[in-house]
Amino acid sequence: MITVIGSMNMDIVVQTDNFPVQGETVLGQLFTTVPGGKGSNQAVAAARLGSKVQMLASVGIDSFGNELLADLKANGVNTDSVIQTEEAATGIANILLSEGDNRIIVVPGANYSLTVESIKNMKETIQQSTFVIMQLEIPIPVVKYTLELCLELNVPVLLNPAPASGFQLEFMDYIAYLTPNETECELIFGENMEATLEKYPNKLIVTLGSDGARYFDGNKHIVVPGFKTNAIDTTGAGDTFNGALVHALGQGLSLEQAVRFANASASLSVEKFGAQGGMPSHEEVVNRLEGACK
Repeated sequence: MITVIGSMNMDIVVQTDNFPVQGETVLGQLFTTVPGGKGSNQAVAAARLGSKVQMLASVGIDSFGNELLADLKANGVNTDSVIQTEEAATGIANILLSEGDNRIIVVPGANYSLTVESIKNMKETIQQSTFVIMQLEIPIPVVKYTLELCLELNVPVLLNPAPASGFQLEFMDYIAYLTPNETECELIFGENMEATLEKYPNKLIVTLGSDGARYFDGNKHIVVPGFKTNAIDTTGAGDTFNGALVHALGQGLSLEQAVRFANASASLSVEKFGAQGGMPSHEEVVNRLEGACK
């Protein structure tokens, strides 16, 4: 069982031909709302690949909260540990899409109603996990307590440090894997990426967008290439990578094999609209991997 502890948001998406500059108004081509939040996305990514997944999070007692719960259930994610609170509205992410890229503003809402006490009450649930996935879109004291608890329970954690501003270096002592992108890695460690990778062999995995991902195996730097793709919406690519990485590790793949599997998954995810829209099945990923070998 993979347990995802993190955020659930409704993504409010606007697509336009060009990003507006300061003070400019432009016309958009599309407006829609789609389920999102890094936690929810990573849960769906792992579940679609065939993993047994449960979500531990907080949403509001409102229409967005109800829609997000229904979406998780439809994707086979267990929602018994999702709290519906009256304290805040469900979190939202305002996403602007243009030129094959995205810009995002997150309003946490009920995500920040998740407390240390909430985690304490779910200790037995966490203890049953083979792996925990976390991000930094919930209160940092909750993240810190959960990492300490998982270490105590001997449950490995993959931490996706987004947004990077909430990361604390002491977290490295509690986790099995850290998966920043290049920008996040620089913000967190403030030094040359190669030197940073060498400090955390087989633990720090830096994602490189379409170029794949890299890590240091204790002897040499490993660059796992990405896959050629026609990107339509990159919003959920990182979340797909993280969910797929944990799924693959749970299937017994080596770290290099798991990163390659996650790269293939992420390449498929950007070919459809929405953070979750293109998240692939296990069969689709295998087909892409096999196609790349021909």
